[in-house]
Amino acid sequence: MGELNYLDTSMPLEERITSLLSALQTDEKLLLCAGQNFWETRAIPRLGIKAFRMSDGPRGVAYHSSRRRRCTAFPSGVAQAASWDEGLMVRFGEAVAQECKATGAQMILAPAINITRTPLNGRTFEYFSEDPLLNARLTVPMVMGIQSQGVAACVKHFAANNQEANRMRNSSEVSERALQEIYLPAFKAAVEQADAWSVMAAYNAINGTAACENPDFLKTRLRQQYGFRGFVVSDWFAVRRTSSPEACIKAGLNLEMPGKGSHYRFKTIKAAYQQKRFSDDDLDDNLRGLLRVMFLTGHLDSQVDIGQCNTVEHQTLAREMAEGGITLLKNDGDLLPLDPSSVPKIAVLGPKLKRRNCWPLWGGSAGVWPPYEVTPWQGLQAQNHGRFQWVNSPKEADAVLLFVGVGHRPGFDSEAMDRRSLHLPRNQQALIKKTVAANPNTVVILTNGGPLAMPWMDEVPALLETWYPGMEGGNAIARVIFGDANPSGKLPLTFPKQLQDSPAHQSERSYPGDKRAVHYEEELFVGYRHFDKYEIEPLFPFGHGLSYTQFTYSDLLIHGTTFAAEDTLDVSITLTNSGEVAGAEVVQLYVSDQQAADDRPPQSLKNFQKIHLEAGQSHRVSMKLPIAKLRVFCPETNQWQLKTGSYLARLGSSSRDIRLQQAFCVEEVNASIGESL
Repeated sequence: MGELNYLDTSMPLEERITSLLSALQTDEKLLLCAGQNFWETRAIPRLGIKAFRMSDGPRGVAYHSSRRRRCTAFPSGVAQAASWDEGLMVRFGEAVAQECKATGAQMILAPAINITRTPLNGRTFEYFSEDPLLNARLTVPMVMGIQSQGVAACVKHFAANNQEANRMRNSSEVSERALQEIYLPAFKAAVEQADAWSVMAAYNAINGTAACENPDFLKTRLRQQYGFRGFVVSDWFAVRRTSSPEACIKAGLNLEMPGKGSHYRFKTIKAAYQQKRFSDDDLDDNLRGLLRVMFLTGHLDSQVDIGQCNTVEHQTLAREMAEGGITLLKNDGDLLPLDPSSVPKIAVLGPKLKRRNCWPLWGGSAGVWPPYEVTPWQGLQAQNHGRFQWVNSPKEADAVLLFVGVGHRPGFDSEAMDRRSLHLPRNQQALIKKTVAANPNTVVILTNGGPLAMPWMDEVPALLETWYPGMEGGNAIARVIFGDANPSGKLPLTFPKQLQDSPAHQSERSYPGDKRAVHYEEELFVGYRHFDKYEIEPLFPFGHGLSYTQFTYSDLLIHGTTFAAEDTLDVSITLTNSGEVAGAEVVQLYVSDQQAADDRPPQSLKNFQKIHLEAGQSHRVSMKLPIAKLRVFCPETNQWQLKTGSYLARLGSSSRDIRLQQAFCVEEVNASIGESL
């Protein structure tokens, strides 16, 4: 085949990459370092290399990046995380990859996995969690699901990109310990466990060096420590804050997007090459990952699966995901599910009742425009089946469904700007109070992307968090309200009573930052770790979520009392659905170091399982925890170390609802390098 032998699919992958590199001319290599337009790399027709196409986003294929295709809108990232369901994440990954292929793209810019550090972050709705373990456990199956379909997942935004305020100018000043234990584990897991094919470098700098020219992150950590073999792409226009083409290339930024680029613009990068500011070896190393992913996706082969978009199966999955993430926060007097025998007349009102949430660019790059969207009102009508009578006035009704929330626009839940407030708009707060005064049987249904303050909560008997539930959200909400589906969502982040209770809001240095730097002064005390440490009562704790049934925890057993570093802790309990309807419970395992230093969190999530049980059914739940996962990062030695002494295994329904606990010991060991989580 001569110089085209890289097209021989029988050749080993690495030989195909080397063959293609040798066939490329220098100018062609330089052209491949930057895109040709907003979503595609340049084509090299001489060698049969087509443009490699990328598409947003984390909740479905975006209209703006898919040649104006209207695709399935799945629930937002925080709603996905609220399901605590790894199986759903695999199915979602497979589905979104199929839709990506159907629009002609080879890579989806997802998942978005930055830690929720501040509840004001405009992209909280797009991300998963405040907890690194939950974050990693949801990231891995999604990446695996996407790539099982021959589509590249692009894990973003690497790294410490935890706010939208000044996102293109700020440097995240964060300790190595906080990076290792909080902000990097999900990225590490995506590479080591799921072999993520692409990673997106963030807008911000990390400790003074822009993410797109940061060799510590892009080379030392990603490639040398994690074993990353794919390619790093810049966030769109992020390279503008970097210093030079050679700094980016030597740091490990493989592709600049979008368009012709700034530092990787052909004339600019060629001038740097001609001036010998980087070498041919640097250039070849820079392209290997991109070419590898082109081969892995089948992009350079003649037969490519065209994918499927807007199938009935994908739409059903969107509804199942919405149901799995809907979180019952409060249910005094078991007002939900609504019972037609006791509350036959229902008033439905509120600004979110007939409001759609899926439109192009709503929320920024995560916006998806589906072929249809079921609003809450449409879902209630479709799922009612004659059970309830709709009335206009709360005073005439036996119960009220009040739909409130925020929206995908600047100042609320949106890319490019953080939220202005933790509260609902004032007119909605007034509406809640007015409605409850007229009818105390008021159910407040929230549509939003992150924590809200609720000074009105004590007046409301029932509260349902639906997040941004996607195109089938109305059907999912109605099925939960009517009891056709039992809510099983659990909060993937803490709801504070007031903003100043949150760890990032103790000073302006820590948020929004000063002099183009935001200082992560809270260290490890992110989310529930902060609330636990300082004994602050949250509005709703991490892991919280009610059900229409009850679950009983009993018979805790730990196999052994003393463990060494190489051992595995085997914890088991009996979980019983002691209620009258089928449901699902997320059993959460937290571990507490009984001799923890003052700079350590009181407890950390170490495992969980979501269990579905019929009414009256019991199941023996077993969770394993390698003792090595109890290692903590020691800043003095810059290594992971296992602390000896007494620990508590704590099992419960949330971080503040611990049902059973038992002590165990870790015996004397040599401090050694390892990993936690």
